[in-house]
Order: sequence, then structure tokens, then C-alpha cells
Amino acid sequence: MDLRIFTEPQQGATYDTLLTVAKATEDLGFDAFFRSDHYLKMGDVDGLPGPTDAWITLAGLARETRRIRLGTLMTAATFRLPGVLAIQVAQVDQMSGGRVELGLGAGWFEEEHTAYGIPFPKEKFARLEEQLEIVTGLWATEPGKTFDFHGEHYELKDSPALPKPAQPKIPVLIGGHGASRTPRLTARFADEFNMPFGSAEDSERQFGRVRAAAEEIGRDPGSITFSNALVVCVGKDDQEVARRAAAIGREVDELKTNGLAGTPAEVVEKIGRYAETGSRRLYLQILDLHDLDHLELISAQVQSQLP
Repeated sequence: MDLRIFTEPQQGATYDTLLTVAKATEDLGFDAFFRSDHYLKMGDVDGLPGPTDAWITLAGLARETRRIRLGTLMTAATFRLPGVLAIQVAQVDQMSGGRVELGLGAGWFEEEHTAYGIPFPKEKFARLEEQLEIVTGLWATEPGKTFDFHGEHYELKDSPALPKPAQPKIPVLIGGHGASRTPRLTARFADEFNMPFGSAEDSERQFGRVRAAAEEIGRDPGSITFSNALVVCVGKDDQEVARRAAAIGREVDELKTNGLAGTPAEVVEKIGRYAETGSRRLYLQILDLHDLDHLELISAQVQSQLP
């Protein structure tokens, strides 16, 4: 089971804070540093000093880290034109020496679009599908050839399809709870399917839908990595768990129900239930980015006990 650190910088974080967490992620042996792609805070936080851009952040981290994978859960298709996104991600992949992964979603948070003048189209899923076709198509175009695309929402003609990523293929992540369209898109385009903030039972059901969608188009379901994103709150004892839960404005019982919370032994046991569903990767949502002791505890007493 791979453990990845997943941050929500729109809740309030500077680039320097994210850099500190990313370096700790690397030093403590975690597999990757991922971040959300949002421009507006959520819930009862001040969000100061304001948002940071996901791909600008990852470009900086690409030059400041050496081993960990870097990516988004999830970049919103509404934020960027697909050709521009393909260039951005390919460049950051080059800057990192081939360590980038792209999580791409339809976009859902209307208020952040309104706040920053970003169009929020009524039909978002069809745009996402075209974006996936374009981004992956540009990267896959052989050097010296051009790429064309004629869709309902985007049109590209005689694109040189440059630059190319450092990796032969940048892994693409798709996620969500949708019962039909999400599995279908995953089967067509994704290297990884991520189930965000769902129970082991819901994950098993959704993973089954993705496998069925893959089989329907003749794809081996084993070629898809299945993963979960879950809030994490670990303490060496009940008192420390309660302190960390209070620091992020959550209740212990709710965190134990909906996330990975408790002592290291409790969390290892619950991770085992997700592993039984076929999940092979966990994105640990860290909400207190200043509590580096939390990462150290997870590394020393949770990650060390996983197969």
C-alpha cells in the first residue's frame, strides 16, 4: 500500500509552507505529494494568505524535490484550456525529471469560479471528456506529426503537440462517485481511479463498476490502479487524537467513521479493510500543515507496518 500526502492549500497555506510539507513528505519516505486545485476556501476558515495555483506550486516543488511523485487531486477542467494544460503539465514533468501525475476532474465549486471570473459552464462532463481526449492525444502524438481535434467544445488544428513530457506516459487519474459516466471515462483514459472520501463498502462497489467498464471495452482491469483519498488524524494515544481532531475542527467519532483516525494500530487495521477492496494507494488528506510531528508519527508507526 502506497501512502501519499494530500494537501488542501486553499484552506490557508503559503508556498513556503507547502514546500516544507513536501520536503518532509520526501524525507519521511512517503510516495508522493499531491495538492487540491482550488481558488477559494471552504468552510469556517479564513483561507489566508489566499490561494496558490496548483501547477505553479508543483513547478516550484519539481525543482526542490528529487524522489517523490507530484500531482493534483483534481485539476478542474473548467480552469484551463486543454492545450494550455497539456503544455503546463508536460513542462512541470520535464522540470521534475518525470515525476508528475495529472488528476483531472470536471470542476464543481461554482463560487470559486464566480469569485475569480472563471466561466462555469452548465455542461461540464462533456468538456471533461474532450479535455481528456485532447491532453492525452497531444502527449501521444509522435514528434514531427501534428494533432487535430474537432469537438463540440474545443477545436485544435495542426498543433505541433509540443512540448513532450519527460515520461513516456504521464499517469492520468480520474475519480468520483458517479455510477456510469465516471467509470466509463476511467476505462478509456485513466491509469488510476481514485475514490474520494468513501467507505470501504462504497469503494468496493465503485471499483467493481470501473472494472466492469474496462472489461466492456476490452481493457484489462488490472491495468488500472485503485486508490482512496481519506482525511487522516493519528495520535499516539486517545488524547493526542482528540487534540489533532480539535485542531482541524472535527470530531473524533466522525473522523473514525469517515476517515483514518485513531491510534496507529487502529489506522493500520482500517487501512487493511481498504486493501481488501483492491485499493493499492492512499492519499492522506492532511489539514494541519504545520503539524509535521503528525507526518513523522504516520511514517514511523503506520507506514512501517504496511505490507
